[in-house]
Amino acid sequence: MTGQDPTTAGLIDTSRPHPARMYDWYLGGKDNYPVDEEMGRQMLALDPRVPVMARVNRAFMHRATRWLARNGVRQFLDIGTGIPTEPNLHQIAQSVAPDARVVYCDNDPIVLAHAAALLRSTPEGATEYLQADVRDPAAIVEGAKQTLDFGRPVALSLVALLHFVPDEDGAHELVRRLLSELAPGSHLVMTHATADFTPEESAAATAKLKAAGVTLALRSREQFTRFFDGLELVEPGVEIVHKWHPELGEPVPGQDDGVIPGYGAVGRKG
Repeated sequence: MTGQDPTTAGLIDTSRPHPARMYDWYLGGKDNYPVDEEMGRQMLALDPRVPVMARVNRAFMHRATRWLARNGVRQFLDIGTGIPTEPNLHQIAQSVAPDARVVYCDNDPIVLAHAAALLRSTPEGATEYLQADVRDPAAIVEGAKQTLDFGRPVALSLVALLHFVPDEDGAHELVRRLLSELAPGSHLVMTHATADFTPEESAAATAKLKAAGVTLALRSREQFTRFFDGLELVEPGVEIVHKWHPELGEPVPGQDDGVIPGYGAVGRKG
């Protein structure tokens, strides 16, 4: 573990794995602990493509952000940001539109320790970081309004996040509440893991994570599509993550070695 901010050291629970730190390990980062690596290796034993899945989700975020910025979106609210990995969302958005404004949000103190890396905005734009949980949309909206104009379109990014929010926590309702605050012309950007293609491996992974205190709520294509109820899906609609506008980015090595068990989509609020 490197780069830790001593002001957050006491807030970080190193006794059990955390999705953001496991994701960092899959991506080859150093901001994780032995407990995260151990669980990561158990996931690899079930499906060696897990690191590819992590990179595929990251690449989807890049492509979707690029598509949105090229289509006039200038405000982004990224919830479940994770540990910074360049290029970050604001770097993609501001490379297309230097005046783009980005608010990052995460509930993990280790992300807060690295938030400075998320705040290197262009002079014309702005970036800000909120320490908040997706289960508290009111706090997120209140904080984001300090940087974003909610009277204008906002892209709400929930990449590889909602599969850690079970139905009993009201995942679909949380998304609806966030969308209700956004102006017409806003977009919902999402990826989500599924058991549709790998039911046995997914059941084993869910059980191992549950035993370690991590909830994994894998959803079907139909359940994922419900998050976009009332929105106009951007072509090609709900798709396997790496097949959504592949021309907007570079392919991830290994992405075509079997089915990547996850869906991605972008929807527009009318």
